[in-house]
Amino acid sequence: MQIYKLNNDIDLANLMHKLNVDKPGIEIMKKKHSIYIFYIKDISCGAANILKQDALSIGAELAVPIGVPNCKRKIFDAILLCNQKQLEILSKKELSQPFKLKELAKKLKEFINLPKFPLKIMGVINANDDSFFEGSRFSGIEAIKQIENMIENGAKIIDIGGVSSRPGSEYVGREEELKRVKPIIDEIYQTKLYEKAIFSIDTFDEVVLEYALDRGFKIANDITGLERDEYAKVVAKYGANVVIMHKKGTPKDMQINPFYENVILEVDEFFRKRIEKAKSFGIRDIILDVGIGFGKRLQDNIALIKHLEHFLHFGYELLVGASRKSMIDMIMKKEGISTTPAERLPGTLAIHIESVRNGASIIRCHDVKEHFQALKVFEEIRKFDV
Repeated sequence: MQIYKLNNDIDLANLMHKLNVDKPGIEIMKKKHSIYIFYIKDISCGAANILKQDALSIGAELAVPIGVPNCKRKIFDAILLCNQKQLEILSKKELSQPFKLKELAKKLKEFINLPKFPLKIMGVINANDDSFFEGSRFSGIEAIKQIENMIENGAKIIDIGGVSSRPGSEYVGREEELKRVKPIIDEIYQTKLYEKAIFSIDTFDEVVLEYALDRGFKIANDITGLERDEYAKVVAKYGANVVIMHKKGTPKDMQINPFYENVILEVDEFFRKRIEKAKSFGIRDIILDVGIGFGKRLQDNIALIKHLEHFLHFGYELLVGASRKSMIDMIMKKEGISTTPAERLPGTLAIHIESVRNGASIIRCHDVKEHFQALKVFEEIRKFDV
């Protein structure tokens, strides 16, 4: 049995129709306002009937397909609708129930009082000349000037990278990567820029990582999601924060027909395993990145952004980096319009604002000034009370 939290802003009636819920039930349940909407996958007939009765007894709802009361099949999917108080009750009540409802109760408990984190902008500096967006490429003194501008314009974190991870790219090797980022890292260290902002190194190589961490950097941004033990050891040695990002495949092949049966559940399982690995090495400071555009179809990227809040159940900050990515072009092509990375700032802002709405607290972007303004306006509107 697996469970994930859905965004409230969904077509609930259509989802229940796909689940084959009876029409009178759909009409009743679609009108109810629920703070929490959970999709429960592969729940047994016995568990579904018990959970439905327990939910109804406290005013919550469990939408189930036609045939569940008579157990016409052994396994079903279901949708749980509840408010905060009902969630608290069910997470305790189901602990004493059979049919693996105890495990369900434990999972539900993780969604009570999801954490909130202060919003931070992470500015991107690429020290390579083959990154997909030309406007992010800087070297030497130009990189330092751009870093200073980003800090002045509102960036709390600066992410430095020396290799491209765009679809189809190949790794240039440790020596070349270090050659590209070393001058920038050295200048940041000598001028003590690390006292003005938090610096992140975008690398999956432990040697490059240690060079940066030894010179004032605090975040290890790893697109392999802590794959290498040697990398994890360096993160732990310096007590650094690690960004665990999900991707499927390598940059060279990740966009060749990627497929997910359920992208939310697959990314969730990946995070669970890598968080356990991080803890086994003594790493405690973790940021999660769902990896927009890394081995994902358009519908996968949209699903991850739409239901991003689900991943807050782990208790860690969520980072989203969709800046000027091709998913924007894919959406616009539906309107007969092609876009280059230079033309995708409006789409970028739309994705990142929606990501913040859905739980992201770190936004990785190329355009710091524009993001700072957009997100400040968004926050002001969101916190306004009558």
